[in-house]
Amino acid sequence: MEVVHKIGRRKTAVARVYVSEGSGNITVNKRNLNDYFTTATLQYKVKQPFTLTETEDNYDVKVNVYGGGITGQAEAVRLALSRAMCEINEENRGVLKPEGLLTRDPRMVERKKFGQKKARKKFQFSKR
Repeated sequence: MEVVHKIGRRKTAVARVYVSEGSGNITVNKRNLNDYFTTATLQYKVKQPFTLTETEDNYDVKVNVYGGGITGQAEAVRLALSRAMCEINEENRGVLKPEGLLTRDPRMVERKKFGQKKARKKFQFSKR
């Protein structure tokens, strides 16, 4: 099996994933998964495609991720891994699609408008 390259995005985070056969090592920005994503929730999100397809220790993964915050990066990695698992074996699609792991979350931060405090919040109005 050659290396499978896929891209995942979430908010402003972009993750490039390179999946090859191996022993289950996940490297994120040249650091171990547990060092980069320190909380158990984020580690679970990244490993979710492997858990659902029951291939936890079958593939080595190298990830380059940038932009956004730590949660957005974890979800971008999850989307990229889900896409890679579908390319490796088409039957994985039936497992991942009902869980919503193949859908790119379109929600982005709304821009701040001129003459307002934030995107929707206005400056306080007083009658004095």
